[in-house]
Amino acid sequence: MSEEFVAALKKDYIHDLALKEQRVDGRKADEMRTLTITPNAIGTADGSAMVHLGRTKCIVGVKIATGTPFPDRPKEGVIITNVELIPMASPSFEPGPPSQGSIEVARVVDRGIRESKMLDLAELCIKEGEKVWMVNIDIHTLDYDGNLFDAALIGAVTALKLTVLPAKARGVGEKDVPLKVHHTPTSVTAVKVGKNIFVDPQVDEEQVADARLTITVDEHGAMRAAQKGGSGALTVDEVKYIIGLSQKLSHEIRDAIRKASSA
Repeated sequence: MSEEFVAALKKDYIHDLALKEQRVDGRKADEMRTLTITPNAIGTADGSAMVHLGRTKCIVGVKIATGTPFPDRPKEGVIITNVELIPMASPSFEPGPPSQGSIEVARVVDRGIRESKMLDLAELCIKEGEKVWMVNIDIHTLDYDGNLFDAALIGAVTALKLTVLPAKARGVGEKDVPLKVHHTPTSVTAVKVGKNIFVDPQVDEEQVADARLTITVDEHGAMRAAQKGGSGALTVDEVKYIIGLSQKLSHEIRDAIRKASSA
């Protein structure tokens, strides 16, 4: 049986379920999968976390180094976010240079952290124009079953909240100190399947969706970033609805992050 025929059958099946307001895994339209966060999952990192969102699993490590600031931002530290989509995690991932998918996830995570002002880049300056802290966030996908956007941001935020600046080891302080975190951004991703909006899509729903939207909010419910995907359109009311879902679901996501980062 050809892959195209299987894909067509799968699409018809998911759309038929959507007409009945049902999902492949039995969840409600606005229901996320089970979220589990394991703190300090990498012993050699300065901060780390492993995230299970349903069957999607990723591990995030934060490594802190010192370096030279960008010439146009001499008083600011540097954040570098990288996402690895390894073939072991999904048959659709291929070895080689970063794919469009990995670049998009990295940008969404990076933007959520920056635009929420989770970190004050000025506080990462050690000596203006000469030395700053460089925060390297590495995200590795171990198992992929959809919605890496939210899983990756959850892991990155938790890892950053657990990160310790190696000031003593780097010779810029008498002791190591926790990385100062000001906000806790969360994101919720939803897809449009037919006339239905489904949050936290698993991989089959992603593949047949007409459109995708990721909304990042801070702890006050203020929208900090958005990322649209897919060739289909979303109405103004649908966008407002997804923003509302992100604000609503952010509370339980943030509670999970808080518990993991204080464990």
